Amino acid sequence: MKKPIRRALLGSLLVAVAACRRAEAPGAAGASAATKPAAKRPLRDVILVTIDTLRYDAVGFDGNTRGTTPNLDRFAGEGRVFAQAHAHNVITLPSHTNILTGMLPYQHGVRENAGFRLSAKTPTAATRLKAKGYATGAFVGAYVLDSRYGLNHDFDVYDELYRHLDEQFEFDIQQARAEDVIQAAVEWWRAQEGKPRFLWVHLYDPHAPYEPPEEYKKKYPDDFYLGEVSYTDASLAPLLAELRSVQPAPLLVVTADHGEARGDHGELTHGLFCYEATLHVPLFVWCPGLIGPARDDVWARHIDVVPTVLDALGETKPAELTGQSLLPADRREAPEGSYFEALSAAFNRGWAPLRGLASGGDKYIDLPIPELYELPADPAEAKNLVPQSPDALRRLRKRLLELPAPPHERGTVGSEEAAKLRSLGYLTGSGEVKASYGPGDDPKTLIVVDQTLHHIMELKEDGKCAEALPIARKVVAENPKMKLGYMHLAMVLRCRGDLAGVLATFEKAQAAGAGGESVDRQRAMLLSEIGRPAEAVRVLQGYRESEEPETLNALGVALADSGKPAEALPVFARVLELDPSNAVAYQNIGIAMLKLGRAEEARQNLEAAIRLGKRHTRAWNALGVAWMQLGQPRKAIDAWQKCLEINPEQYDALYNVGRVAGQIQDWKTARLALEKFVATAPPKQYGKDIAEVRAVLADMKRQGI
Repeated sequence: MKKPIRRALLGSLLVAVAACRRAEAPGAAGASAATKPAAKRPLRDVILVTIDTLRYDAVGFDGNTRGTTPNLDRFAGEGRVFAQAHAHNVITLPSHTNILTGMLPYQHGVRENAGFRLSAKTPTAATRLKAKGYATGAFVGAYVLDSRYGLNHDFDVYDELYRHLDEQFEFDIQQARAEDVIQAAVEWWRAQEGKPRFLWVHLYDPHAPYEPPEEYKKKYPDDFYLGEVSYTDASLAPLLAELRSVQPAPLLVVTADHGEARGDHGELTHGLFCYEATLHVPLFVWCPGLIGPARDDVWARHIDVVPTVLDALGETKPAELTGQSLLPADRREAPEGSYFEALSAAFNRGWAPLRGLASGGDKYIDLPIPELYELPADPAEAKNLVPQSPDALRRLRKRLLELPAPPHERGTVGSEEAAKLRSLGYLTGSGEVKASYGPGDDPKTLIVVDQTLHHIMELKEDGKCAEALPIARKVVAENPKMKLGYMHLAMVLRCRGDLAGVLATFEKAQAAGAGGESVDRQRAMLLSEIGRPAEAVRVLQGYRESEEPETLNALGVALADSGKPAEALPVFARVLELDPSNAVAYQNIGIAMLKLGRAEEARQNLEAAIRLGKRHTRAWNALGVAWMQLGQPRKAIDAWQKCLEINPEQYDALYNVGRVAGQIQDWKTARLALEKFVATAPPKQYGKDIAEVRAVLADMKRQGI
């Protein structure tokens, strides 16, 4: 009988509520809490709900007539709806940083979804409320807001439910369903009763790809995006019901981080342009006794959220916050207007950075081909007024040039985060920095490239990788400096099982100047995967001092796979210094311990990995091996069966169940597992094992067992 320790290899995986007070007589228009603070009030609960990728016109309270958001509509109808609310960024991390800090992106420094981290010295709403004795809890629905990016500081609980999901494949984003996020948030909310509470809930579901539960596919068969919106609204019901029972009523702020283009101006999702489809967001505040039902048509901004919370608490607005409270009934548009930017294409593709300013109904977009729109008369932004409105153009351009310019560089992007964020279509690494940009670098000029990348993704998701391959090759040939093109090509080649082609693509990217640390990591991980770990070590040798957990995990994997598990252990230990909740590092330590024959230490680390990421199948598979080394075959079988419950395609675990069950004469379990292994394991990878198992099954049949 073959030993059951098989292929347990190390692997790197890849609103706001404040105390309500009585409404006061309005002061001078635009007066802020900084100049006329209200008297201090008793502390009350504060709740912020942010819904990812929610278009303003997808909700009933902003005009949608298809019944998408009945739960939110009821609260919006009792509160104040801001019909002209706008974001400052059109991607998730910077936009949420704007909301939570009350600062603009050039003030807090977070400009993209990867490569940036909010400084722990920058106060957030959690910082300000925690200092006043609030219990602070955050429940986020997707990896884009992972604690590694810094928004977690000063939250007592920063719940990343998605970390408990199974290993994610390349181009998948780690996310948790809205109903599960809400359940966890409500449990925390109830447990903090008796204290003032600040709760932030982030729901990711409306983000592409649109895959609502079956019930909502049937409800919106022509529009799965609206199905996702409707499902998200339904999932909010338990939390909203909790708010009804709180007295005095809390202040609820509900908004979106950004919208979704859905074809507007040629953009399919978001992150490329800053037209109203992605910049205009839904926003309402609710607090009976403080805010009466109303519809407010004055321009509102994300940086106004924190000042609104502070105003509701009777707190003076700090001088560093430039937003204004949304509570005064006679408020006016901020005289400085509203700044916005979209820098993803610049960082990731080498395209021209987009910045802009909106003020007094005029909206200026600063690009090599500049744009100017008069929104009240042209809400669809169909008529560019640059040639005929020189005064407005000069005024807004002058204001914009007085603001700090965007950076040309960002921090390194880990290979795991790049893989998980890549599904968004605009996250992969640095583009080529240019001293100046011309019309050929304008995203409007390059929109066909963006559409082509989305088309490649769609073909891959539909299993049409052969059809996608020539398209991906053409993108690389025409854009040799754009890393995203190489990543799409590598994805399609892997889909076709051409690992040699994937490796060659990474090498070609490096040679073209489109590589870097993230490409080296992926190249090294692939080398380990195909049995060339010594080469992987050489590729990563220069990154031993990296502060990216994925770099170190990849290096440790290569060391352990090349016969140096003892040398790998301090590398994994450093991962845990950087990220104490890194389940993959615990998993890798456990498997390294197995290689060293230290089964009890392996078990402890593997169980730690499972506590942090309950659905990590590699950890469950390795735990079975540890139990076998500890002389506990029944516990080993239980671990492997748990692995198979999570992922039936873990053929090594299936093989192990059959072999070990046979060793302890549990013939029924052995036969079922081995028969399933023969029927389902891919012959290309497991041909020799399948032949061996068939012989074992024949022998069992001859013996009548």
